[in-house]
Amino acid sequence: MTCHPGDGSGSFALALWKTATSPILGMMKPSTLRIGHRYRPNRLASNYDAIVIGSGMGGLTTAAFLSELGWKVCVLEQHYTAGGYTHSFERNGYEWDPGVHYIGDVGAETRTKKMFDFVSEGQLKWAPMDPEYDRFYVGDKVFSAIAGKQAFRDNLVQTFPEEAQAIDQYLKLLDKIGSASTAFGMERILRPWQRVLMWPFLRYAKPAWLYRNTYDVLSELTDNQDLIAVLCGQWGDMGLPPKRSVFMVHALIARHYLYGGYYPVGGSWQIANSIIPKIQKAGGEVFTYASVEEIFVEDDRVKGVAMADGHRIQCDCVISSAGISNTLGRLLPEYVVSSAGYTQRLQNVQPSFAHLGVYIGLKHTAEELGIPKTNFWIYPSNDYDAAVETFIDDENAEFPVVYISFPSAKDPDYQNRHPGTATIEIVAPAPFEWFEKWQGSTWGKRGDEYEAFKAGLGERLLAHLYDKLPQAKGKVDYYEVSTPQSTNWFSAYQYGELYGLDHTTERLKQHWLGPRTPIDGLWMTGQDTLTCGVTGAMMSGMLTTTAMVGMRKMWPLLKRIYA
Repeated sequence: MTCHPGDGSGSFALALWKTATSPILGMMKPSTLRIGHRYRPNRLASNYDAIVIGSGMGGLTTAAFLSELGWKVCVLEQHYTAGGYTHSFERNGYEWDPGVHYIGDVGAETRTKKMFDFVSEGQLKWAPMDPEYDRFYVGDKVFSAIAGKQAFRDNLVQTFPEEAQAIDQYLKLLDKIGSASTAFGMERILRPWQRVLMWPFLRYAKPAWLYRNTYDVLSELTDNQDLIAVLCGQWGDMGLPPKRSVFMVHALIARHYLYGGYYPVGGSWQIANSIIPKIQKAGGEVFTYASVEEIFVEDDRVKGVAMADGHRIQCDCVISSAGISNTLGRLLPEYVVSSAGYTQRLQNVQPSFAHLGVYIGLKHTAEELGIPKTNFWIYPSNDYDAAVETFIDDENAEFPVVYISFPSAKDPDYQNRHPGTATIEIVAPAPFEWFEKWQGSTWGKRGDEYEAFKAGLGERLLAHLYDKLPQAKGKVDYYEVSTPQSTNWFSAYQYGELYGLDHTTERLKQHWLGPRTPIDGLWMTGQDTLTCGVTGAMMSGMLTTTAMVGMRKMWPLLKRIYA
């Protein structure tokens, strides 16, 4: 799940916010937690081998790989801190990780773990969550996801004893997703003529069910709607309920967490903080407050970028990790987008769902309050798609999903940084259209109507917390609420989208969504070129570098990483 710092206090009452008599509800101040080097034109090197736009996981991974290969890379981040969706923020003595709530597949020497070790040079450490890493409240029923393939299976069979065969068939499908996703990633970096030559293999390696609707695949295994709901209980991790999502992404997520959830020790900001030295070691740098205004192109070739301050950085290699919509809709001149054939293609994709975030601080420790290292997923019923449709039509309807995370409980180092405190995060979907009237407004200065609307939504989400964790009631010292406009302000996602482009079947079939572009010297990376999430973005960085330098140069490095 991903969310962003609030842009005003989610006040207990708007009147208190207006008088600002309480420190809980006072004027918002920018976070004090920042990494990266503040951009100034005179701090730039005289030349760079590549420019990366955006310091999210895809951009940093690409920069790390290129740096390992001897390139001098300039990473430009418009935010005041590096990391993209992996950044953290501090306020009022608390620290939250708005974009990273848990990572899977890092408890053993897996490919995912080895890739994190490579980009962080072994500095990134992981702490396991509770064996019950996800708890699903579905209507008035409660279900659990238990870490470990056998434990996961046994728990499901104990809960649904008549569905053992369906559960085993489901796990067999998850076993097959590894090789299928490898073929999918390979297809993304192939040139069109290479794709034609490789088509027989790709067709064999990617079974037909890969692109099918999630609900349809599961309905062929079982007609038990509660079991389907449990298997799809993490749909918030991709932003689409089962009747709208593609099974491949569902299976990737389920398999990713099959052996439990883990948390970065020291907070999610340690991810970027551990990668930046690798880039600096090769002569590169990660600049913050570095807003790119335009990628300039001459004679169908990239020539560099124009900064918001008017300065131009010359470079014939630019890698955009700013997302497809930002790159094609804002950074490239319209005539370049049109001549490259993107105008028509963009009609086949759409932004993912926007969201709300609530960031809560308590003057008690997680241990004192009995807060678990378990994520809570709260659903009004087992019909996830119907709940989403009802909510879109009626803002007063039940939230179709409410996700609650306990970062201070998950991070064993948190008490060393913020002793005697605890933090909680709540995430829930919210259509961008609800907040569209405030498009273009300034963070912290959006007016009373915005604050009142936001505060009401925050109170509704807090009620879910108190219902599932009653010991937190009366213990909240501070909280704030973020909206899709917060995401737009801090992360430059225009529609406040959670996961870049929607992960529909149509989107996954778009071969042009990969590292290569028709524009000489321009490359893409990040979740839009592969799949969502921190791990998906990291793997996209590896694929982008492979497409850029070729397998001959990458193979020795990959052998070393995965040895």
